[in-house]
Amino acid sequence: MPKAPFKLADVRARIDAIDTQIQALISERAQFARQVGIAKGKLKAAVDYYRPERESQVLRMVIERNAGPLSNAELLRVFREIMSACLAQQEPLKIAYLGPEGTFTQSAVLKHFGHSVKGLPLATIEEVFQEVETAVADFGVVPVENSTEGAVNSTLDMFLSSDLKIAGEVELKVNQNFMSKAQDLKGIERVYSHAQSLAQCRGWLRKHLPKAERIAVSSNAEAARRARNAEDAGAIAGEHAAEIYGLNVLARHIEDRADNTTRFLVIGRDILSASGRDKTSLLLTVRDQPGALYHLLDPLAKSGISMTRIESRPSRQGKWDYAFFIDVEGHIEEPKLKAVLGKLGPASAMVKVLGSYPVALLD
Repeated sequence: MPKAPFKLADVRARIDAIDTQIQALISERAQFARQVGIAKGKLKAAVDYYRPERESQVLRMVIERNAGPLSNAELLRVFREIMSACLAQQEPLKIAYLGPEGTFTQSAVLKHFGHSVKGLPLATIEEVFQEVETAVADFGVVPVENSTEGAVNSTLDMFLSSDLKIAGEVELKVNQNFMSKAQDLKGIERVYSHAQSLAQCRGWLRKHLPKAERIAVSSNAEAARRARNAEDAGAIAGEHAAEIYGLNVLARHIEDRADNTTRFLVIGRDILSASGRDKTSLLLTVRDQPGALYHLLDPLAKSGISMTRIESRPSRQGKWDYAFFIDVEGHIEEPKLKAVLGKLGPASAMVKVLGSYPVALLD
């Protein structure tokens, strides 16, 4: 005979019982998190309790244990918020980011740190670096590259002069939306957005608003703020910006590529311990000689170290003098990678370790 279905009242009673267990276990976890703080002794601030490498290990285990039906992304979000709230028992972390409120960078902050932090929105990437350097902020979050439009040069250039270290990375799927005070596209004469977002939506703009003026501003949130003041203006931004600035979303997911993703860096003041799955970022300058770049990369290849990214920027040391930003797999304390750095000296005028940090979790 077929099994009789559960009665709705019985199902609800079971859910209530499970919720009680979950709440009790979260409280128990928070108590143990507090004990970790006590075991570490009297520390100065929240940043002294925070261990990104440990959080990365915990979240990787969440993915490994996941048997459904919830997705990895949903479970990661739940556990991130639990850890964020537990850490905030001591004191909320202060996170500087490229603002104002409603930017994709703010979304990256929340994805990486959870909501139990104090966000410090700033007008420029340079200000984010400054707030972390002076310890006004514990960490900063800045964009570094987009899968469609490439590197964010202002972020790379800051590492030429700053001693800050990379403490993490966040990959955020970016869905662009068109928003306005208007009810439709007919009267739109101006489109505000960040230069990268305008570039990511060239095809949609060409098709739907070919005559509208495109105006680049400091952030997508700033674009939404400006668009709220005129019926003939619109903005390209994240959906959260429309909620904050009271705009109508007239078109969703207008980016030219469906896989449009932005990578953000978490910047701090120290190099982290190994998490077990790490990436190291290097800043190298080459000596002026034939085959300079080849000699720079050859030791990495011969040692079997995988290079995942390379970008070049003017070094600001002289005309046509360039610096190379290279990401490689592994942690700087691993013997193989440490040995390779010693071999780079003859080919490089400068070798600077920008940080070793956990690889972004893909959800």
